Amino acid sequence: MREERRHRVATPTRPEPELEEAFGRIVEEGTVRLARPWPSLIVTALLGGVDVGTGVLAYLLVDQVTGEPLLAGAAFGIGFAALLLARSELFTENFLVPVTAVAARHGRFRALVRLWSVALAGNLLGGWLVAWLITSGYPELRDTAISTGAHYAQLGVNLRSFALAVLAGMVITLMTRMQHATENLGIRLVAALLFGALLAGGQLFHSVLDSTFMFAALTAGDAPFGYRDWLGALVWSAFGNILGGVGLVAFLRMPRVWHPLAQERARHR
Repeated sequence: MREERRHRVATPTRPEPELEEAFGRIVEEGTVRLARPWPSLIVTALLGGVDVGTGVLAYLLVDQVTGEPLLAGAAFGIGFAALLLARSELFTENFLVPVTAVAARHGRFRALVRLWSVALAGNLLGGWLVAWLITSGYPELRDTAISTGAHYAQLGVNLRSFALAVLAGMVITLMTRMQHATENLGIRLVAALLFGALLAGGQLFHSVLDSTFMFAALTAGDAPFGYRDWLGALVWSAFGNILGGVGLVAFLRMPRVWHPLAQERARHR
C-alpha cells in the first residue's frame, strides 16, 4: 500500500512538459495557417517555390563542377534556409503543423485540403518560374539540368520510387517537428541546412523539389520526357510524401501529447 501511495505521489502531472509546449506552438501556428486569407495563402505558396528554386540553382551549379550529388545537396541547403528565414512554406511542410491543428479541432478538414492544394499549386508555379530563369540565364547548366530532371522522371511507379517518396515526406516533416521543438533560430537554421542536404543529396523523391528539377530539364529543351511524365511523377511522389509525413511522423507522435490533444478536442466540440 505504501509503495502504491509513493508511486502515485511520484507520478508527474505533466510527464513531458517540453512536448506539451511544442504541441502548443504547433497548434497555434497550424490554426493561423488554416485561417489564412486567399491572397496571403497564394503568395506564401508561390514564394515557397521561388525559395526552393534558389536551392536548385545552387545544386546545379555545384553538380556541374563536381558531379557529386552529396556536395550539390549540401549547397541546396540554402533553399531550405531561405524557406525558414523568409517565412515561406512548402506543400510538404504542412504535414505536421496544420494536421495537428485539425486533430485538435482548431480547424476543419476542408481548410486543410484548401491549404494543401494552394500550397502545392503555388510551389509548382514558383518552381517552374525559377527553373525557366535558371536555364535561360545559365545555358551551360542545361545538360546538368536535363540529366538531373531525367533521373526523377524515369524513377517510375514502383517500390523503390514509393520508398524514396515516403522517406522524403518523413524527412521534411521530421525537420518541421524538430524546428518547432525550439524557439532558437540558430538551431532551427541548422536543422534546415542538414535536412535540406539530406533531401537533395540523398536524391529522395520529393514532389516539389524534384518537380523543379524536372521543370529545369523541360525548359532546357531536349529533355527525354514530357509534361505527362512529370505529372505522373508528381502524383506518385505526393502520395508517398503524404504517407511518410502524416503517417510516419505526425500521427505516430500524437499519442505522446494525448492529454493536451484531448483537452483541446474537448474544448472545441
